[in-house]
Amino acid sequence: MSKYSKEDIVRMVEEEDVEFIRLQFTDIFGMLKNVAITSSQLNKALENRCMFDGSAIEGFVRIDESDMYLYPDLDTFEIFPWRPQQGKVARLICDVYNPDGTAFTGDPRNVLKRAVEKARDMGFVFNVGPECEFFLFHTDEEGRPTTNTHETAGYFDVSPIDLAENVRRDIVLNLEEMGFEVEASHHEIAPAQHEIDFQYTDALCAADNIMTFKMAAKTIAKRHGLHATFMPKPKEGVNGSGMHINMSLSDMLGKNLFVDDTDALGLSATAYYFMAGILHHMKPMTILTNPLVNSYKRLIPGYDAPIYIAWSPTSNRSSLIRIPSPRGGNTRIELRCPDSAMNPYLALAACLRAGLDGIEKKMALPACVEGNMFTMEPEEMRSRNVERIPETLGDAIEAYEGDSFIKGVLGEHIYTKYLEAKEKEWRDFRAQVTDWEVSEYLYKY
Repeated sequence: MSKYSKEDIVRMVEEEDVEFIRLQFTDIFGMLKNVAITSSQLNKALENRCMFDGSAIEGFVRIDESDMYLYPDLDTFEIFPWRPQQGKVARLICDVYNPDGTAFTGDPRNVLKRAVEKARDMGFVFNVGPECEFFLFHTDEEGRPTTNTHETAGYFDVSPIDLAENVRRDIVLNLEEMGFEVEASHHEIAPAQHEIDFQYTDALCAADNIMTFKMAAKTIAKRHGLHATFMPKPKEGVNGSGMHINMSLSDMLGKNLFVDDTDALGLSATAYYFMAGILHHMKPMTILTNPLVNSYKRLIPGYDAPIYIAWSPTSNRSSLIRIPSPRGGNTRIELRCPDSAMNPYLALAACLRAGLDGIEKKMALPACVEGNMFTMEPEEMRSRNVERIPETLGDAIEAYEGDSFIKGVLGEHIYTKYLEAKEKEWRDFRAQVTDWEVSEYLYKY
């Protein structure tokens, strides 16, 4: 059931003195875009008559078929609390449609909506609680981002060691004013690294929230003279930024379907099948959960990011999937490989569809791996038939290319455009000569 009607939106815009409305959408690479309109054009937007040039968006359409339309999701209406309170600015998140009124197959939000609809047809609601990590760095004299910080704080440190406590507080307060339920916020392991965790909600809302959070964090950090980055590994020698995804399925009445009190771990067969599906499809999915060349600098031993496709029945943080300790209504699984650069619509759609595939096919879950996997030798993992997550973007492309399951999740358009872009990214990276190579080889050879 919808939260707002068109009449509600018009009334709120008038009562709250909203002057500008941003019609927001996301491209296939997770970049937030928008068309800004004044309140005088609101009715046009609410009638789905606002158009934009789709050929200007990478991965969308060709120049000879460029007209695209924005259909606002009325329930996403929010006023930006950080903008002026006279002539306020609000937003509506939009779905992208073709001129003939059909949903655009290249719209990432549409991909997630299709996955959510399939889950609903099976009697499931997909609930997601993201853990969002990011860095706050200084900017230079011209306002450009650097990787410099005066901070030396670590995990759970507080002010005055945590120099950005007030920035994080400002981000949280603004998000809560927009209706977010923030579970926790704290300093992370690396200097200048932070985490904000959200209360679980349905998958589409969670993906919308992630996009809004990134925008809010960058905007508010800039007000404090800092740059918020969701680059997975901006500095060597320290932990990278993940986007751990806590997942569960419920029925239409909200009952958690991952719970079984008679099971030794308190998990239902549905939960086991769901995990099996994710593990089975993890390799071709990795390019969606970890989309950049830089993503794979995080997925190396020694920095708290998983490198093996395995699960743990405990809160073991070295595993790809761990089972957090809460049970009952809070029973969930946590996927730990995704990073902060992922497109949440595509990544969550892939996770959901993989889990549903596991349920439909009653996939057998591999044996769990207990203990610290970071200290286990590759030979030991091979003896247990445990595979490694792709080590580079090139490996991830190889796993993705030709995978019929992922193509079915994304659709032909996004599958093809995404592959083309990532192949180019990998070619461009491989053509670079890095400082490390010069330092290592120039004198020797």
